[in-house]
Amino acid sequence: MVRSRAQDPNVCGVTAAIAVIDGKWKTTLLWLLESGPQRPGQLRRQLPGLTEKVLTQALREMEADGLVHREAHDVLPLKTEYSLTAFGRDLAEAVAPLSEWGHRRLAMLAEAEQVS
Repeated sequence: MVRSRAQDPNVCGVTAAIAVIDGKWKTTLLWLLESGPQRPGQLRRQLPGLTEKVLTQALREMEADGLVHREAHDVLPLKTEYSLTAFGRDLAEAVAPLSEWGHRRLAMLAEAEQVS
């Protein structure tokens, strides 16, 4: 999905919301950051297959969309932490019912697979 759709006032609200969390990692990052501030290295260790480049890009986009706050501490080596903003917590709460639906769907598919 094109990121500009997240800012287009003439699109459906659901489309605008999905444009903000579109991508392979953003919903998982949102979920991980719900537990509190985390450093980029912590996030990468929890997500095998996520490259540093893609993590940085996703976090920057999420920061630009107002979902996460980046705090750089003035120490050596540089210590950076990411946390959800109030807006990001609102989105996490809004996505929770969709997550529950997804888990029910997966259970239904697993049940159907066992019957076959």
